[in-house]
Amino acid sequence: MTRQFMKLTVAAALVIVAALALNPSPEKHRATISEALSARSEIASLLRLGRITAFFSEYHSLAVASYTTVNDEVVSIGAFGYVHVRNLEPERHRP
Repeated sequence: MTRQFMKLTVAAALVIVAALALNPSPEKHRATISEALSARSEIASLLRLGRITAFFSEYHSLAVASYTTVNDEVVSIGAFGYVHVRNLEPERHRP
């Protein structure tokens, strides 16, 4: 039981160290936001809305993960070197 516990502890420590080392930087978030918003719409690309949104985003780090906000709304979430940009289109309500 002790050997199995030690293996599990070492594995958990390695995952935490990897998460700390691979936490996406503010630049990674901003680049991903810019690319994602430009890819979603030709008009957004033409007006460079992705760059504008990325410029005004605020970076928040949780040590093992990170996120950005614009106007107190989460725009992107990142961990282990990957950044996901949320779909920010308003939900359409059905009558």
